[in-house]
Amino acid sequence: DQGRAIRMRRAHEPRPGDCPMSSVADRLDIADLVARYAHYVDRRDWLALAELFTADAELLQPDPPRSLEPARSLVGRDAILAAMHALDDIPVTQHAVLGTVIDFGGPDTATGWVTGQANHVTSDADKHRNLVWYLHYQDEYRRTANGWRIARRAVHIDWIETRPVRLHRGTATA
Repeated sequence: DQGRAIRMRRAHEPRPGDCPMSSVADRLDIADLVARYAHYVDRRDWLALAELFTADAELLQPDPPRSLEPARSLVGRDAILAAMHALDDIPVTQHAVLGTVIDFGGPDTATGWVTGQANHVTSDADKHRNLVWYLHYQDEYRRTANGWRIARRAVHIDWIETRPVRLHRGTATA
């Protein structure tokens, strides 16, 4: 590399676009918000899931297989929850957060790029399949009186894979 040095940013150095008021606690709170979304979806805890969104939140969802990019806009907690109930027909899901990048726009706003994998296990007779979505969320967060909440989430599916799976005894039935 002919003497060129690569300078790594230290964890405590501000990122471009960071507000000086952003703190480690804010980052942890938003990371927890993202993790709870996955947890509540997988547990079908719809009331807890609704509380992760602002009252006026927007969820932009794809319409696979027709569209892997956001195709539908759902505004407000009630509309978001109605759409999430589509998962009630899938016996097992497992959402994994693989990485999160958070940038602050001010003391009460932030954006996030979240990569993840969403597993949807279905059963047909003795055959079990996992429909895997490799995806990313483009999020907008807002601090409220109840803490950080998702104000806008756009779901982008990067690719889809279907594969056979073997289930642990008692995990799911058709």
